[in-house]
Amino acid sequence: QVQLVESGGGLVQAGGSLRLSCTVSGRILAFNAVDWYRQAPGKQRELVAGISRGGAPTYAAFTKGRFAVSRDLVKNTVYLQMNNLEPEDTAVYRCKLSNDWGQGTQVTVSS
Repeated sequence: QVQLVESGGGLVQAGGSLRLSCTVSGRILAFNAVDWYRQAPGKQRELVAGISRGGAPTYAAFTKGRFAVSRDLVKNTVYLQMNNLEPEDTAVYRCKLSNDWGQGTQVTVSS
C-alpha cells in the first residue's frame, strides 16, 4: 500500500520561506517520480514542480526560481523548498506518486 504524508506547511509573511516534505512509504523513490501540486480556494489544481526517477527537477513557470525540489533517498522523502513566498502562493500543497496522493498541507502567505 502506497502512502504519502506531507508536512511543513504553515503561516508565513510575504517574502518568507517554507520547506514542505512528502514522505513516501510503499514505493522506492529511486524508481518513481513525484510531483507537487497546489490548489487555492476557487481555483484549479496546478502543477508546481516535480522530480523524476533519476532525480531531475522540473518547475512551473510561476515558481520563477523561488522554489527548489529535492529528495532524500535514505529517508524516501521529497522536499519542496519555497523561498520569497507571495500571497498568491497560498494554497493546499499535495504530493503525487503515480495515482496516489497525499492528504495535503496548507500554506498561507500573509501580505
